[in-house]
Amino acid sequence: MNQTLYSPRTKQTLTMDQTVIDNLTTAVLMLDNELNLVRLNQSAESLFELSEKRALNNPLTALVPGWLKMEPLLKEALATDQLFTQRKAKIELIGGSLITVDLTISPITNESKSRLLIEVIVLDRYLRIDQDNIHREHQGATQQMVRGLAHEIKNPLGGIRGSAQLLHEELESEELKEYTSIIIEETDRLKGLVDRLLGPNRPSEFTPFNIHEILERARKLIELECAFDLSICRDYDPSIPDILMDPDLIFQAVLNIVRNAMQSLERTSHPTIKIVTRTERQFTIASVRHRNVLKIDIIDNGPGIPPEIKENLFLPMITGRPDGTGLGLSFAHAIVHRHKGMLEFHSDQGRTRFTLIIPLEVKPK
Repeated sequence: MNQTLYSPRTKQTLTMDQTVIDNLTTAVLMLDNELNLVRLNQSAESLFELSEKRALNNPLTALVPGWLKMEPLLKEALATDQLFTQRKAKIELIGGSLITVDLTISPITNESKSRLLIEVIVLDRYLRIDQDNIHREHQGATQQMVRGLAHEIKNPLGGIRGSAQLLHEELESEELKEYTSIIIEETDRLKGLVDRLLGPNRPSEFTPFNIHEILERARKLIELECAFDLSICRDYDPSIPDILMDPDLIFQAVLNIVRNAMQSLERTSHPTIKIVTRTERQFTIASVRHRNVLKIDIIDNGPGIPPEIKENLFLPMITGRPDGTGLGLSFAHAIVHRHKGMLEFHSDQGRTRFTLIIPLEVKPK
């Protein structure tokens, strides 16, 4: 028996098959032979920001201009009656953002009518999870190597500094003492660099803390450091509860990212940094599904990250600045991972966004 249900969305009676399609997480669209939209499910409505009532019988390429580059493929599928699939296709949404999808285009002929069934699977979240796993593996291997190297460097540095101090005390010539002072200063600088390479060496102390207090502290410090006219905008969600974290480490991670953004804006007209806080439900980090997470976006309008360093940006000693150490982002990445979170970025000319994502734990009552 063919069951029917009433759909308040379209104000019509739907078969059970149609109801199943409407509840799929895969976006499904149906086009006629003129590429006009004749059906779309709720996932497609949400993904492409369309209302079925207003979108029906209109060309898909007019509704979502990002489909224009897919038009030859759609027409070929109709003309040849062949199924097409395309992996990792890029489609621009109405707001201008790009999504990565897997496409399946299936021609359907019924009673002399030609239709195209399009299935769209969004890959961005899966790609992000894979990328984060790769970063974690690289970070772990690199951190072990760096720690071993740092310890090997640190031991002789102590001997060099001690010898230079003894020599400094024995010398009578002020001119010669300048050289020993340089040796002492440089060994101190190298020791500080090694300590930073080793990263945080104390166990984390997690306590409930307000994230906006940390962000405001970082903002004020950057405003004091900045030598040019910088605008820092805030868009905070005041409903975010206190979160279990190590406040000092999270402050350092945020500060490193905001400082990097500030330094990249030195030659930018109208330099601006925007800090946004939001929560998101049902988010996967390192294959673990979290009910709620905190998202902190740090966005700048600078020149963007050089393409040649994007893949390895979170590794130590990777930097786009001649005077940079390449440790700030590596340190921030390690801190966020210590909080079972993830750090990701997207960068183009004129807009770079770093996002810290941390599982949200409500302060115990």
